[in-house]
Amino acid sequence: MNKLTFKHHALALAAASLLVGCGGKDAIAEEPAVVVAATDAEDLALKFDATKYTTVNITVDGLAVKLRQYRIVYVAKPIKALLTQSNSTLTDANAYQTMIVSVPEDKVGDQKAALYFLVNNSGWMASAVSTTITEGKAFVSTTDTDNVGAALKAGYVFINVGTRSRGIVAEDGRWMGKAPAPVVDAKAAIRYLRLNDTLMPGSAERIVVTGTSGGGGLTAAVSASGNSADFLPFLDEIGAAGITGSGAAATSTIKDDVFAAVAYCPINNLGNADIGYEFEYSAVRSDKNTGALGGVVYSAGQQPAASTAIAAKFAAYVSSLNLKADDGSALTAQGLRDATQAFVKQEIERQIAKGTTVPAIGGNFVTTRGGPGGTTTTTLVNDWLTLSGSSTTATVAGIDYAKFVNYVAANQALKTAVAFDPVGVTGNKNATTGIWNISGETNLFGPADMRYANYSEWSWNNNAALGDGSGTDDTGLSFAQYMALSSTTLGKQIKLINPLAYLNTAADSAPYWYVRHGMVDRDTAFAMQTLLYYAIKSDASVKDLSFKLPYLVGHSGNYDVQEAFAWIKAKLDANP
Repeated sequence: MNKLTFKHHALALAAASLLVGCGGKDAIAEEPAVVVAATDAEDLALKFDATKYTTVNITVDGLAVKLRQYRIVYVAKPIKALLTQSNSTLTDANAYQTMIVSVPEDKVGDQKAALYFLVNNSGWMASAVSTTITEGKAFVSTTDTDNVGAALKAGYVFINVGTRSRGIVAEDGRWMGKAPAPVVDAKAAIRYLRLNDTLMPGSAERIVVTGTSGGGGLTAAVSASGNSADFLPFLDEIGAAGITGSGAAATSTIKDDVFAAVAYCPINNLGNADIGYEFEYSAVRSDKNTGALGGVVYSAGQQPAASTAIAAKFAAYVSSLNLKADDGSALTAQGLRDATQAFVKQEIERQIAKGTTVPAIGGNFVTTRGGPGGTTTTTLVNDWLTLSGSSTTATVAGIDYAKFVNYVAANQALKTAVAFDPVGVTGNKNATTGIWNISGETNLFGPADMRYANYSEWSWNNNAALGDGSGTDDTGLSFAQYMALSSTTLGKQIKLINPLAYLNTAADSAPYWYVRHGMVDRDTAFAMQTLLYYAIKSDASVKDLSFKLPYLVGHSGNYDVQEAFAWIKAKLDANP
């Protein structure tokens, strides 16, 4: 069923019925003239109501635009959240499984418009739905930072999607956002759009998923795993559209693949993010660029040994993937470094061609980045990039990759070791209270009645937090032994949020990918992003991949709106 076109919901036998096709108990018969009305109560409950909207007046490029805005709970069995969370207060218990759909009035009847599907989830944190498209707001489509204005100017339906993820508590006290919750919720929202395709503006065959950081990782995971049966039991639990049967017997009558992915600095492949990070940065870590843990400076504590041990696992992991380098040889960890260096070279030469002044050896790189305290400017001497030729026709003569990595770490301090799965290990306690810090992505994993679970080998085997239910100290099992148990959900969780687990498989990966990771972004390893590049590139269903390391850009997204939207338009125009 994966390759069929699912526009069958245009047909109706009665005012309250929708049509469901391609298999299952509600299948359309082989003869095209015969149709069967949907009897699935959940699908009927998820029927789009075009009358339930609010009117929002904004301007785009100074011109008045009237929008219809729909607030939709996209599952039939939402998991209600506590209204008072640790870092926020909600007004709607369903806010994590709600989307806001904004449609210009002149696009209400447009069945071809693209759906710009924006997920949040910075740091893989849960994201209650919200939108910046509010009454009286002004947007500008011609800047490089206003993706809302660009999307509305292009005539796209703009969709803000809330999803569960780490750190949130349900009304019953359970941790409701454990993996794969964010991926499952995004898929459920996509399924709602497909179920109601002909009732809603735009085309669910033209969904462009986009997000930054954890949202970029979520974008990659959703876009890689289209129509995978692995998610059906989880979709069934929340009453997602198109699910027939339950548990291991669940089947689907609706697709959840997407047209394109626009992913900025995607924090992806979390199960291997730490080994990639230490492979990238272990050799340049120091007290100057790595913070203290538990009041102990980097060089005096457990971090150096941890970093070295974790980094040693990466080469074997890369080899196990059996990916190919550009020349057809087996991709290796060193090959990833070589490829990253080539991407840096390409970007610098692209900037020179545009007229950007790039400093020669001994000159200064100047970067700026925003943060809670305002804008930070950093000036560092170029000791890694050698140019040849004049300033307007220069080419890159050489890059000292080790010094380049050191430059990135000097531009912004590295994450401490362990970077992504740190809970209960390497002295990661509050220096005053002695309480284990809940940091990194550790609390995305484990069962719903546990606050967190270590999900990487080194952290599991070195967990020292007695009584947390995680690690060899509490289970008596090494990570390998624990992962071999059929009863554990941890292995499934790690897989279900990892795009590399679905690229180059039977899953229907998005055919179009636009991936960006800033040239001075140290929030995840360049090696992990270049690895994602090779996995996408090798997937036979991928038709186009645009991948860059933008010049002097840090951990951020939507800084190249004109380029990104020109790329989106080109792909949509090529597929009318």
